[in-house]
Amino acid sequence: MRQDHSKHDWPWGKSEIITKCTNNYWIFTMENVFESAIFNSEKDKPLTRFLKQKDRLAALHPDMSDIMIHMKILRKFGGELEHAINCRCVEPCSAEDYSNSMEDIITRTRIGKTWTRIHMESKMVSQTSRYDKRPE
Repeated sequence: MRQDHSKHDWPWGKSEIITKCTNNYWIFTMENVFESAIFNSEKDKPLTRFLKQKDRLAALHPDMSDIMIHMKILRKFGGELEHAINCRCVEPCSAEDYSNSMEDIITRTRIGKTWTRIHMESKMVSQTSRYDKRPE
């Protein structure tokens, strides 16, 4: 947009951004992206995840308070992870406090992580395959 309309000044550009980003389709898309985003502690980094969700909510609801934004984001983490973060952070907290406590909990504990049996299954397969071959 900047290359196409370089002759125009900033107020014109700001009004164009507002008209493009405040239509019903954009709002619907951003709400769906926020609602469908589920945190996975093995794939996502807590700080980037928290800040991305905070930016989405701030764009959708500019009049929403920081406390309400933080609570909506924490509800998306769900379960034990949400409870552990709420126990560590006394309200009102800043976004930095929430993100620091999320990183501590995810890196130091097993809360929010899935349990896999890959190691045990590989041992079981190797042992059973050894016994399946019987001499005739």
